[in-house]
Amino acid sequence: MAELALVAAAIEAAVGWPAPLYAAIGHPVTWIGALVGRLDRSLNRETDADGRRRLLGVLALVAVLAVSGAVAVTLTVVVEMFLPGTLGLLVLAVFAAALPAQRSLHTHVSAVADALDRGLDEGRRAVSMIVGRDPESLDEAGVARAAIESLAENFSDGVVAPLFWMVVGGLPGAAVYKAANTADSMIGHKTDRHRAFGWAAARFDDLVNLPASRLSAIWLVLAALVTPGARSGNALLTALCDARKHTSPNAGWPEAAMAGALGFALAGPRV
Repeated sequence: MAELALVAAAIEAAVGWPAPLYAAIGHPVTWIGALVGRLDRSLNRETDADGRRRLLGVLALVAVLAVSGAVAVTLTVVVEMFLPGTLGLLVLAVFAAALPAQRSLHTHVSAVADALDRGLDEGRRAVSMIVGRDPESLDEAGVARAAIESLAENFSDGVVAPLFWMVVGGLPGAAVYKAANTADSMIGHKTDRHRAFGWAAARFDDLVNLPASRLSAIWLVLAALVTPGARSGNALLTALCDARKHTSPNAGWPEAAMAGALGFALAGPRV
């Protein structure tokens, strides 16, 4: 399983998910998102009591995880049956490369840095593409902090977590994780519409991200060892002291490690 994760990470870093392929068939996350959206529209009725909406949300999450896992298991069995050995590994890695998002994360965060070089307004527009806060309330330092917070958190659930579950469970493990993460991003919100229906998606996403968030903090501590100006010891100390102060059980670990490594505050007040 580790070989699959390594090859998939290399492919994703090199080419990502090519734009022509996205235009032709979409992306696994868009396929999962379409299923989540359809279940949300058909099952999440505002006239239902919260208890019923919560139950239907559990069933919707189970359906999304089951479909995603079944497709990945079927693909794995077929490839391993007809293409054993190295060739089969490469074919599976091409599909698995769609699940981590390191190249996309690098592209979007770098775009904020480049935009800030052109001025605050450009930086605000760029950061609004990756965070959900009001960009007009951000000064230059606020734009930078917002981008770095997004980088730290998404390093965990967009890169480390899918690769971790790929090592644990192969392509099916990573696919089920990605389905859970996508469901949480779509319906795991504390809004009137999704507080009950998205409860299961939010709680399950917290659970499956527990190991990767801690691993992400470790990777950031190690990265600080080889990054000029970063402080590895401070990254470790800040993660151990401050991670649990975050409202999220997971986001605090990579954000605290990143803050300690770079020597400034993250996860402060936001609009």
